Amino acid sequence: MVYEKDEYPLVRKAVIDDVQAIHELLNAYAAKGRLLARSLSELYEHLRAYFVLEPASGDRIQGVCGLGICWKDLAEIESLAVAEAFQGKGFGRKLMDACLREAAALGLDKVFTLTYVPDFFIKRGFYEVDKSQLPHKIWADCLKCPKFPDCDETALMLQL
Repeated sequence: MVYEKDEYPLVRKAVIDDVQAIHELLNAYAAKGRLLARSLSELYEHLRAYFVLEPASGDRIQGVCGLGICWKDLAEIESLAVAEAFQGKGFGRKLMDACLREAAALGLDKVFTLTYVPDFFIKRGFYEVDKSQLPHKIWADCLKCPKFPDCDETALMLQL
């Protein structure tokens, strides 16, 4: 995909050189209890799942969002984080939209998220669901979470 200069900051697929910055951004939010921490090895292993926000200056990435495939018809919008200086400018939406386009291109039917900011997703068509509708997520990632089984995030779903 070719990007014009006026499209900066741009959203693109993550590359190896982004992993350290992704790790620092995600874990800064994890330290505040807003996201699940990700290890470097986990980020390298799932690098192809992530999109990043690259500023015009070519500096380190300033945002990230992942699309985790859970099952044949279900994926998760995960690890959506935008650096504070870049918030409120629509970049979180651009990152999420990149993941949703990829989910649709892969032929997935539904996308969910677990979040502390449900309004962001509800404005974009997501609706609240009970966490019991997400058994693949519970066994894959939730068991690793320090808040399990007392999750205080809101589960939201979007039909594609």
